[in-house]
Amino acid sequence: MFEAITERLTETFRVLSGKARLTEANIADAVKEVRRALLEADVNYKVAKEFTDRVKELAIGQEVIKSVTPTQLFVKILYDELVCLLGEKQEPLRFAPLPPTIYMIVGLNGAGKTTFSAKLALYLKNQGKAPYLIAADVYRPAAAEQLAVLAEKIGVPLYREDTSDVEGLVRRGIETAKKQAREVIIIDTAGRQTPDTDLMEELARLCKALQPTEVLLVLDAMTGQDAVTTAQAFSQTVPVTGVILSKLDGDARGGAALSLRASTGLPIKFIGTGEKPEDLSPFYPDRIASRILGMGDIISFVEKAQAQFDAEKAAKLQKKLEKNKFDLEDMLEQLRTIRKMGNIKDLLAMIPGFAHLKDADIDEKTFKHIEAIILSMTPEERRNPAIINGSRRRRIAMGSGTSVQQVNQLLREFEQMKKLLRSFQKFQAQGRDPRQAHPLFRKK
Repeated sequence: MFEAITERLTETFRVLSGKARLTEANIADAVKEVRRALLEADVNYKVAKEFTDRVKELAIGQEVIKSVTPTQLFVKILYDELVCLLGEKQEPLRFAPLPPTIYMIVGLNGAGKTTFSAKLALYLKNQGKAPYLIAADVYRPAAAEQLAVLAEKIGVPLYREDTSDVEGLVRRGIETAKKQAREVIIIDTAGRQTPDTDLMEELARLCKALQPTEVLLVLDAMTGQDAVTTAQAFSQTVPVTGVILSKLDGDARGGAALSLRASTGLPIKFIGTGEKPEDLSPFYPDRIASRILGMGDIISFVEKAQAQFDAEKAAKLQKKLEKNKFDLEDMLEQLRTIRKMGNIKDLLAMIPGFAHLKDADIDEKTFKHIEAIILSMTPEERRNPAIINGSRRRRIAMGSGTSVQQVNQLLREFEQMKKLLRSFQKFQAQGRDPRQAHPLFRKK
């Protein structure tokens, strides 16, 4: 996700590379390229202009401190403004004061409502809640069947009926959920072809009758500015409280994510990052801003990793980090864990030092090469990479069927990973944001 704009912005930063200070002239050139990058990402023109005008105003006259370069300072300004543009803070789901909480899922046909309903149910189940699904799409016969298959897969109960009475179906489903003491009810409604049909009025009546805790609008991220137009149209008919961007993993531009909050005022609550039921993530503006600027998203990565690590392994890893004993055997174990965590390219983009691999042809073969390199080392070399000199690197390359350059690259990435994890552990232990390890994010 965001590959196109990240690549363009990376090129833009080179405009300032080598400059001794920020001047009105070189800032103007950089800001012009940023605006062009945003427009190419399908960001609304007004949003892009207002954003770059603020960046320019903040950048001009900024004094560059010795610990950072002009490029780093400009990136920090962009980061702060991107966080504001995306919504500043993560907007959690609302819960009713007294259960059950009711979430109504709405959107156009093909946006991914049914899939999201199941993903949300699994997310809530993993949070310790007791979710309940209601298949309320009476117009597309396959919708109820699709939700039934997903519900069985994730182990969440489902209510469905063969009827055309939507309101009656939903009311009976809610009563059944109450009898089963389910805490959260998720209603998968029928999709609309366009936001101006009679079905929208039906949806408005259903919202008025049921008074859901939240009305969550699912938008296809790949539709760009059209997603913003759809959000505005739905908001005029039903009380939308939050947006879900589905298929964000396939959106290289990111225009919808960057335009939505500024254009509609609606918070983005979740993003879909794949097709599996577990491929759903809360939307964090600061983390997304980091990824857009090519700085990775180590916090989300660690959260995903923690879901795969058992407590005993995590404790051992922490002790190793505290003693600065993290080695290549640990790295291999972490990379094997990555393979269980989801989309490989998306995960690598979260890790500073590995982000350059996101556009490569990464598949199972890539991991086999890394594994082969590490396994071609002696136990002593894996535990103490500092002893790997030129002759050892040639032997390792020959033994793993790779090149010396690939071995060198792996060792560099190991050092970056080791340093990053050590910094993260240190700042986490202090209860601080681990990004503060970078001079750009240190509080003054």
